[in-house]
Amino acid sequence: MESSLSSHGGAVTCASWIRRPENAHLVAVGKARHGDEPAVLEIFSFDSKTFSLSSSPSASCVIEEGDPVSIAVHPSGDDFVCPINSGSCKWFELYGREAHIKLLSKDVVPLQDTGIQKCLAFSVDGSRFACGGVDGHIRIFEWPSLRVILDEPRAHKSIQDMDFSLDSAFLATTSVDGSARIWNTSDGVPLTSLARNSDEKIELCRFSKDGTKPFLFCTVQKGNKVLTAVWDISTWNKIGHKRLLRKPASIMSISLDGKYLALGSKDGDMCIVEVKKMEVSHWSKRLHLGSSIASLEFCPSERVVLTTSKEWGAMVTKLNVPADWKEWQIYLLLLGLFLASAVAFYIFFQNSDSFWNFPLGKDQPARPKIDTIFGDPQSDDQNMWSPFGPVDM
Repeated sequence: MESSLSSHGGAVTCASWIRRPENAHLVAVGKARHGDEPAVLEIFSFDSKTFSLSSSPSASCVIEEGDPVSIAVHPSGDDFVCPINSGSCKWFELYGREAHIKLLSKDVVPLQDTGIQKCLAFSVDGSRFACGGVDGHIRIFEWPSLRVILDEPRAHKSIQDMDFSLDSAFLATTSVDGSARIWNTSDGVPLTSLARNSDEKIELCRFSKDGTKPFLFCTVQKGNKVLTAVWDISTWNKIGHKRLLRKPASIMSISLDGKYLALGSKDGDMCIVEVKKMEVSHWSKRLHLGSSIASLEFCPSERVVLTTSKEWGAMVTKLNVPADWKEWQIYLLLLGLFLASAVAFYIFFQNSDSFWNFPLGKDQPARPKIDTIFGDPQSDDQNMWSPFGPVDM
């Protein structure tokens, strides 16, 4: 099931989910200038019942400096950063809720006139912000103070992709020349470069996010084959690979709970992979027919993905994957199991023979009445010593 955003004005250049309380999530969409119309950044609401975006934006902000390149949203959902193709970078703050949303924009001072920033990312805990330029320059900042942790102008030939680990301790970056490096985010020290063969190019990267598997997933171009390879982040050794998308990938994403990995192709196809089995669980053929998928991101609370391309704009796609258990369903199941156990215990007790609940044997005499064992409760103390009678002291 897919729904697209009606396009007015310029082509969609980027989009991202904005996490909000009570799952009332929003979507930020960047559009290029078109004729006399300037570039704009718009905020749309998301309907989780119809899996669609609102027909008109809840808020918008004109961008005079140039066209938006990408969007990185802080985990809190209150801030997001958008680089501009003129070499500047905008920081947007979100205020209000639902129909009363307002945007406040300001410049990211350390990133003014630094060239086009191709990749942006916030750490999972929101304490770090990283950006990588087309010139290969990598920067890591503390957030929101923007204190510089790393400023490496010769990190790569040109940045292709980047991602933070679940514990926010590592940053993985890839280059257009096929190399990949790992950085320590606390001090900016380079830890290692991922090993590869001479005929392999590492292109895209995402860390596992389920909290149990400390892996790094990367797409690897090897001759005419496209592989999804896995590295163990405790040793940074490659432990395996598999052919999943089977065509050149343009974008990779992973769900917040780490259960699913998404791959978008350069000709508009998309596949969703179940991480536990490393098998494709959903295909969307020709989702953006003939156009490279530029952005791909999972909804924070639903099995829904947001994709964009210059030709087809923004699309919301509901995934055909098994539904997740809701919290109330888990509690209801536990209550049902408790009641079933209580009924089973009661039935077993009623059909048992003794205090220890052993079933009555086939040839075992029936249980005696309680009064034949303890006597008549109405009898006096003297009768309790029968048949010996009263004791003569």
